[in-house]
Amino acid sequence: MEKRTILVTWDFTEVSDNALQHAIRIAKIVDNEIALIHIVKNGKESAEAIKKLDEVAVETDIRHSVKPSVIVKEGNIFTTISEVAAEIEANMVIMGTHGIRGMQKLTGSWALKVIAGSLVPFVVVQSAPNESPFNKIVVPVNFKLENKEQIPWVIYLAKYYRSEILFFKDNVQDEHLRIRVNRNLIFARKILNQHNINYQILENESKEKFADATISFAKEQKADLIVVMTTKNIGLKDYVMSANEQYIIANSARIPVMCINPREDLRKYGGFN
Repeated sequence: MEKRTILVTWDFTEVSDNALQHAIRIAKIVDNEIALIHIVKNGKESAEAIKKLDEVAVETDIRHSVKPSVIVKEGNIFTTISEVAAEIEANMVIMGTHGIRGMQKLTGSWALKVIAGSLVPFVVVQSAPNESPFNKIVVPVNFKLENKEQIPWVIYLAKYYRSEILFFKDNVQDEHLRIRVNRNLIFARKILNQHNINYQILENESKEKFADATISFAKEQKADLIVVMTTKNIGLKDYVMSANEQYIIANSARIPVMCINPREDLRKYGGFN
């Protein structure tokens, strides 16, 4: 059986190396290959970029006994990375980021723009991995139906890493929305029980916005990963007004975040409809 690939975005910065370190740790556990992808604006830059990436691959092999393949594509980071991830059927994309800085606070995180629309989950990291990869995973649960699409990935991660899953329940006041939150949790509990996954359900008791409360909770729990669904049909308004997941991606605790986009082709999976 052909191995799946973890795609790592590479821009020759420290955060790219952090992403690669995360990929190496994950790849060794799930038995995946690693590919580095660098996007150039002009095809004339490709030869030099390939040469530099090859050097990174050789150095990685020397340091970690893992030699990534290299991909250089002419294009735009906001579309080309996701397109390549789909073409090679990558298992996930790992991307390093500096978080939200400067004008990005007004125009929206570029990281979220790269992620939007991808069929492949992105894991966004700010720092090098710690000693306990994904031992404790926080999964915020709100009223949105697409929350259910997180569950297959939660199971995947929990089985490989024997993770403890902490569902963080949004405490909404509206009765109709509260029913929808509870339905999402009932669905999650049913599936995780079937797979014998260890989990807890804890409710947001703070007065913070749910995104801020999620970050505070994850920090308090010393979580190793936060799994979020991105905003469905995200557009310019979401970038300007700052979608909740944008704050979570750039969390001050520098906790890695797995971002999963809603997919129309999975709407009927496991009773989504």
